[in-house]
Amino acid sequence: SFWIYIFIIFYFFFKIRAEIFSVKDDVVEVFSHDILKIILAVVVLNIFFSYGMLYLSNSILDIVPSGNAFNSFLTGTLITTILISPISEELIFRGVFLNRLQLAVPVVFAVLISSLLFAALHSFGSIFSAFIFGICIAILYLKTDNIFVAIFAHFFNNLFAEIIVVLDPNKILFTNSSVVLIMSILAVVSFVIILLFIIGNLKKLNNNDL
Repeated sequence: SFWIYIFIIFYFFFKIRAEIFSVKDDVVEVFSHDILKIILAVVVLNIFFSYGMLYLSNSILDIVPSGNAFNSFLTGTLITTILISPISEELIFRGVFLNRLQLAVPVVFAVLISSLLFAALHSFGSIFSAFIFGICIAILYLKTDNIFVAIFAHFFNNLFAEIIVVLDPNKILFTNSSVVLIMSILAVVSFVIILLFIIGNLKKLNNNDL
């Protein structure tokens, strides 16, 4: 998948080569105060929610063993996970699928379908959280009309997740009952906040007022 992603990235850059210097404003917008604030909020809330979903999936797999839910979470090179995947996946799912779907179905359905396709790439324990994250990223993309905002949010999310893995080699987040309880509570709170964010923005999308 590394080389497929690399090919996709180079293909997109080749297609926009004539306009490559016009993307400067889009890149600068990513680091504006308002955009960074939204990105940080979405990423942090999604991290907590993702761990909640991993706890839930781990509990289910303990009851009905069907493989390791953490395989895709713990494997893969850092370069692919943190850099290559965010760029290529955003170009595909938001840059192509979301935009193309908007031509065929209402924008809310385009957001949901493209996010579902994005979630399908993920493992059992993270499919639902990836779906929610995909919706949030799609909303950010539509609010800003800037693919670099989506890429940076995805990059920051994956970077944050990998840092947590590196800083927690003993799996305290999954083995310490007190930590699991706190993270589970934060997961529920994060999910409620994310859900309110999604519902509010999907209503605006439906009214073409985003």
